[in-house]
Amino acid sequence: MTTKEALYLDDALSHAQFMAKQCREAANSLQDPALRQQAQKLAEGHCRIYCQFYNLV
Repeated sequence: MTTKEALYLDDALSHAQFMAKQCREAANSLQDPALRQQAQKLAEGHCRIYCQFYNLV
């Protein structure tokens, strides 16, 4: 793996982790159950993306 590829994966991991955190925080602050559930699904999706990128390393 080249240095550039490793840096790309590091950025992708950081972005996926950040987005998962933001979605979890949004879900916790939402009152509407449907919106809360959607935000939780988004957080789970970003967690899966994080795991997929992590497994590449």
